[in-house]
Amino acid sequence: MNNKLVSIVVGLLLVLASCQSSHNKPLPRIAIAGIAIESSTFSPAQTQEEAFHSLVGDAIYNYYPFLSPDSLNRKRAEWFPTFRGKAIPGGIVTREAYESMLGKMLDMLEENLPYDGLFLDIHGAMSVVGLDDAEGDMISRIRKVVGTETMISTCMDLHGNVTPILAKHTDLMTCYRMAPHEDYMISKKRAVDNLLERLESGKGKPAYKAWIPVPILLPGEKTSTRIEPGKSLYAKVEPVAAMQGVIDAAIWVGYAWADEPRNQAVVMAVGDDENNVKKAAEELAQSFWDVRHQFEFVAPVASLDEALDKAVESKVKPFVISDTGDNPTAGGAGDVTWTLQEILKRKEFKSENGPTLIYASIPDPDFVEKAIEIGVGGKIKALAGANVDSRFSPPVSLSGNIESIEFGDKHAEVEVVVKTGSAFVIVTKKRKPYHHVKDFTNLGLLPRESDILVVKIGYLVPELYEMRADWVMALTPGGVDQDLERLGYKRIMRPMFPLDKDMKEPDLSVRLIPLSNE
Repeated sequence: MNNKLVSIVVGLLLVLASCQSSHNKPLPRIAIAGIAIESSTFSPAQTQEEAFHSLVGDAIYNYYPFLSPDSLNRKRAEWFPTFRGKAIPGGIVTREAYESMLGKMLDMLEENLPYDGLFLDIHGAMSVVGLDDAEGDMISRIRKVVGTETMISTCMDLHGNVTPILAKHTDLMTCYRMAPHEDYMISKKRAVDNLLERLESGKGKPAYKAWIPVPILLPGEKTSTRIEPGKSLYAKVEPVAAMQGVIDAAIWVGYAWADEPRNQAVVMAVGDDENNVKKAAEELAQSFWDVRHQFEFVAPVASLDEALDKAVESKVKPFVISDTGDNPTAGGAGDVTWTLQEILKRKEFKSENGPTLIYASIPDPDFVEKAIEIGVGGKIKALAGANVDSRFSPPVSLSGNIESIEFGDKHAEVEVVVKTGSAFVIVTKKRKPYHHVKDFTNLGLLPRESDILVVKIGYLVPELYEMRADWVMALTPGGVDQDLERLGYKRIMRPMFPLDKDMKEPDLSVRLIPLSNE
């Protein structure tokens, strides 16, 4: 056999061996974990473990369509779902609840060590009694279990907070790019895709993580990506993240209703090209700062009286009023009665022939229990609300006819509709945000045909936004008051825009964050 033929044979054998080796290469071992909530420290409410509706083990797959049994991603790794808890926003989490959930997560992570990767699904604005950086504490303790070589990819809400500790222990980091968060599942998939690509390619942890704090603290109702300048600002993220050598880039608006040193905006970029990673982060940070004066409320705002006047006079329906100050989707206690008290005082709603109004909602388990005893069609008169947050108004005296009682809602558990005059008031056993048309129609209510719809929310989520004929955000009191200046911050970093309107230009240069295994 001549030398040329030998070379060909040897080459073919090497290719075959390489293909065989690649085919037999073990799949990466990836764990899934996370605890997520947005917690207001300006609300007297506290959040217990039961509020998190935790998913454990294989039940976690049901939440992620991109990890369904027939999905490509499911086949690309050996997955180890552990513990995932997610609660609707609320008050500060008790230390007992946090330690209990984190303990379960860490125990489950320890069962299947080692891991090549971990998908960490968090919000970024969880406040815990006695901690200033709950997510930083969480990931630090996760690292003690999984070690520093495991690659962690974190997905967050853009209203979360990113501290240097969280940034250090995370290797790949991203957040939503839309508010309202219509891209939340796309963003979670992006975090997983990034993790899989880095593991499969053997590229490992990105070489550079650029972190820039931006001293801006604004409510989500002023930073929606539906309108300018948020729309154009967030439109810059994807092109910047696509730069050569950049894996991802993100802008965190931060969470305005907690008083902790970490509460502010942050920009991050991660990747392998130092210059482009720095450039990406600095471009986004400077762009954010440059438009700071342009942020305005996503809808017309008014006092409650002005909002009700406009709604009563409106010729279109439904006229939607956002009761913003006690918005449970931002961390409000949900049981502030101030707005409902004011509505029931108005003469327009005292008669059955007045404009129809739906109020969603007020939680009170005792009221609900009494309504169940009376039954549908009966008359009820009892106090409701202000069991948790009575700072602005006492419990409301609510009397009327019980129109419907529904059982089994995941959040509310029991929902009661009481008609008083021309108003339909929803009372729940536990607080619940009302986002969807079916939330109302399931109770026998017709929101599209109602003259006025009052919801405890800030900017309207997509279904309500599409349904509205007109819309006003009422500046009402509560744990997520839109008037940030009257909240009384004591612990956030200062100066901070817009609280310190004449502050000097901040240092928006990159801080390179150490790698997790350094």
